[in-house]
Amino acid sequence: GQSLRAGMKVLLKVYAQFHEAFGFSWIVTDIDPTFTLGDMAQRRQAIIRKLKEEGVFDLQRELTIPRFCQRIAVISAETAAGYGDFCRQLTENEYGLQFEPTLFPAIMQGEQVEQSVIAALNSIHEQINDFDIVVIIRGGGSTSDMSGFDTLALAENVANFPLPIITGIGHDRDECVLDMVSNMRVKTPTAAAAFLISHLADTLQHVNDLQQRIAFLFSMVRTNMEHQLEQRYERLLHAIDQRLINERHHLELAEQKVISYDPSLLLKRGYSITLHNGKVVRDPQQLKEGDEIETRLEKGNIKSKVIYGREYEV
Repeated sequence: GQSLRAGMKVLLKVYAQFHEAFGFSWIVTDIDPTFTLGDMAQRRQAIIRKLKEEGVFDLQRELTIPRFCQRIAVISAETAAGYGDFCRQLTENEYGLQFEPTLFPAIMQGEQVEQSVIAALNSIHEQINDFDIVVIIRGGGSTSDMSGFDTLALAENVANFPLPIITGIGHDRDECVLDMVSNMRVKTPTAAAAFLISHLADTLQHVNDLQQRIAFLFSMVRTNMEHQLEQRYERLLHAIDQRLINERHHLELAEQKVISYDPSLLLKRGYSITLHNGKVVRDPQQLKEGDEIETRLEKGNIKSKVIYGREYEV
């Protein structure tokens, strides 16, 4: 499925031929493709070992794809059907989500793949803050046609790139070194678009779920606070009522005590009050003979003079 190129190892079935005019030549009658594929597989394993020795084989998978992944740097051939399918699927997604794909054209087949894709990665790196993710896509091809993606230099560039990289450059049976070192490998360009759509839709659904949960929790907190406020208000009213009752009771007791000191009550009970110069006389020794005193009774006053007085002991 691929033209012969310099450096490729092949196993041929030939026979010798000599021509008087053209001289000696080898005539190829058959080619064993399994030999070439076996050699490519050995070189692939050597690249994988080298990447693991350098400690970069798993670097991409340590990166996290941003939740809001909309600014997409796309490395692909501008005229490739896979690139058109990728953009079409992003644009016509069922959720109406908006994406911003930016194409960085590259040769995706042949001997110039490595140099071209690395150049595209360098261009993206120069404006890295403008993108969330890198997608490398092309249509599927034969296994031998994927050899351009099985180079050490390209794998090292992808493995060390600071943005997550998704590859969609082959079919089910085609997996190259580039797929192995990328953050995620999908089957086709449309599968890459489907993942990005699903990823963003899931993120927005998660945000919506959080908003609803926050609203629910806020409603619960507000309801609980209102309930607690009502309870405290009722307890406060009860405490105020109880305080008023207690204070009213104390006031009534004080009133009764004050009333009990009213001299008129004593007079009504048959007692009298003796005054001298407007002051209550408690002891006969306060008086002397000839002093005028006033005796208050319930129904009148009596004025008199002291002619004799003595003190009684209780």
